[in-house]
Amino acid sequence: MLLTSIDPFAGEFDRLAQRVFGTTNGAMGTRSVMRMDGIRRKDDVLLRFDLPGIDAGSIDVTVDRGVLTVSAKRSEEHAEGENPFIRERVTGSFARRVRLSDQVDADNIDAEYADGVLSVRLPLLAQAQPRKVEIRTDGKPEIAA
Repeated sequence: MLLTSIDPFAGEFDRLAQRVFGTTNGAMGTRSVMRMDGIRRKDDVLLRFDLPGIDAGSIDVTVDRGVLTVSAKRSEEHAEGENPFIRERVTGSFARRVRLSDQVDADNIDAEYADGVLSVRLPLLAQAQPRKVEIRTDGKPEIAA
């Protein structure tokens, strides 16, 4: 497995949300504010995080000891004299952590933010790339098809 999502407080938060609000946030009981897709390609893994309405300057992507952390902040958006009566959009700071495999080249990770989607490219080390294996028969090397 190349990636593992980390959320040590998810269970406790879900129990608290169930007690206070009668439900958890999101499908299947997950509470993640940052929805993520992971796509395995030939030479890399692409992670896409939904961050609609987030200022690019408030997004931070870090890698430390095999853990990729994406954090962001959304401020309240109402002017003086405006009194919100419905508040469903998440405001404040939030983060998502993903444990990286040792097959990821952590020194060459890059990120791009466009149209509310943060794309983080995780290049794979050469040893993690698919390769053909040599098969020997009667002492003569042959390449498997």
